[in-house]
Amino acid sequence: MDDAAGAGGLTVGAAASHVGVTVRTLHHWDAIGLVRPSGRSAGGYRLYSAGDVARIHRVLIYRELGLSLDDIGELLDAPTADMTVPLRQQRAQLVDRISRLRAMVDAVDRMIEAANSGILLSPEEQVAIFGQRWEPSSVAGARDRWGDTAQWTQFAERAAGMTPEDWQQVADNITTLENDLAAAKRAGVRPGSAEANALAERHRASIGVYFDCTLSMHVCLGRSSAADPGFLAYYDAIEPGLVSWLRDIIDANARDRGIDPDSATWS
Repeated sequence: MDDAAGAGGLTVGAAASHVGVTVRTLHHWDAIGLVRPSGRSAGGYRLYSAGDVARIHRVLIYRELGLSLDDIGELLDAPTADMTVPLRQQRAQLVDRISRLRAMVDAVDRMIEAANSGILLSPEEQVAIFGQRWEPSSVAGARDRWGDTAQWTQFAERAAGMTPEDWQQVADNITTLENDLAAAKRAGVRPGSAEANALAERHRASIGVYFDCTLSMHVCLGRSSAADPGFLAYYDAIEPGLVSWLRDIIDANARDRGIDPDSATWS
């Protein structure tokens, strides 16, 4: 038998069991000259000496590091002075891989936190960026309402990569947009006009920072905002009647682009 005990070392079967590989693997490594048993039993069985087994262990270590069998063979047979070169190269690759994996873990952690909290800012940071009228609790309310939707998932993915500076830019853009909306309403800009449609599209784009907002979704958001006491109070503080006018320009813009506001759905 090929795995019979040998007096001068371990047979293929015994060596395979000892190091945790298959007999077929050792046969292959023998055939390509990677690890060849150095002895034979009286019955002609191949026997692995202690040195052969140590070489097998080195192969396993190098293979775990990601080296090819060809590279492992060159490494094992290289002069002692040269063997650190490929090892140092492999170490550098492993350090780089560990760094990338850690970055991936951090990114996943941020996505989990963003999915749970919405905005990766402290309440104090939120107020500092979005203003004294901002209610940090509104984010939790939005999560409770929309947390199981595709749009919240998309928002969490985007929020996970945003820095306080990114949020400050978002807040500044919203302030500019709100001021322009208020100025247009005061100036009597008519819903459906080119200027009103451009403002409606800017408003839709501001929502697009968080998730992809279709024209139909925009209409639905305009209606829900007009019916929400919190939004009414917020926009009235900027310009009385602004939220109703905003809803009107959103509807007109959607109609001009082929969407019937009366039958618009969240799609």
